[in-house]
Amino acid sequence: MNKLLNVSSSPHVRSGVTTKNIMYDVAIAMIPATVWGVMQFGLYSLLVVAATVLSCVLSEYVFEVLMKKPVTISDGSALVTGMILGLNMPPSIPIWMPVLGGVFSIIVVKQLYGGLGQNFMNPALAGRCFLLISFAGSMNSFIDPMTNAVSGATPLAVLKDGGSYDLAAMFLGKIPGTIGEISTLALLIGAAYLLAKKVISIRIPGTYILTFAVFAFIFGRQDLGYVLAEICGGGLIFGAFFMATDYVTSPITPKGQIMFGICLGILTGLFRLFGGSSEGVSYAIIFCNILVPLIEKVTLPTAFGKGGKKHGGK
Repeated sequence: MNKLLNVSSSPHVRSGVTTKNIMYDVAIAMIPATVWGVMQFGLYSLLVVAATVLSCVLSEYVFEVLMKKPVTISDGSALVTGMILGLNMPPSIPIWMPVLGGVFSIIVVKQLYGGLGQNFMNPALAGRCFLLISFAGSMNSFIDPMTNAVSGATPLAVLKDGGSYDLAAMFLGKIPGTIGEISTLALLIGAAYLLAKKVISIRIPGTYILTFAVFAFIFGRQDLGYVLAEICGGGLIFGAFFMATDYVTSPITPKGQIMFGICLGILTGLFRLFGGSSEGVSYAIIFCNILVPLIEKVTLPTAFGKGGKKHGGK
């Protein structure tokens, strides 16, 4: 009996990476886009982001205290939800709207389903879609940072109407749009940080962007400048690297992640090119979040020794 091995319960592969580490890395990666948005739209946009973050953190705290659950605000997940939601807001939106969106994101989409790890869709995107449906006028009212004029004509809207846009301005972020989505350069800096820290892999964002690019080229305009403008415009880069890669609502299998990215690219293309709106990233990601269990079911590797052929090929 002394020679028996004592084996502890799983997991047997351990890592020093924690949810808190990951969440704060994601928050750090969003700082360049946040800073650029504030530089372009003014301090009020910073107030919008701060209020949304505070709304998410307080909603989680109050709900967990009232339900007598462990308080988890220190893990950073509510902070990240608040930042993503805040950066998806127009810079002139009334403060109470994103605050309401933060409450909806945390309580309805996250906590009522059991908290972190149990939600079936990205809470921040669900909050944004809730606000888009409820307050369409305010959610589609943008500011041109070059003129400070209020306008609903984003670069994507111009492209959808057959017009053109300054690609350099779109890449740098001198265009109308939400606080955090306007600068492709700032978002790519944050994305490079996440990739370097191995918080995310390139599978989902790479497949997503490539699939959408092919779709836009085939069904949009056969012009490279147009395709690049579609990629730089709207929330595609923001969604690909910061929202579609959410651990809870994306597949865990490599093949599943590629399939997930392909579905995202096709749906975003359908919504943008054939839908009534010029944008479609948020709805595409939420719809694909719902497909994740099915994607994982068909891409999950077969357990060793299960389902194989019998000896002799019978």
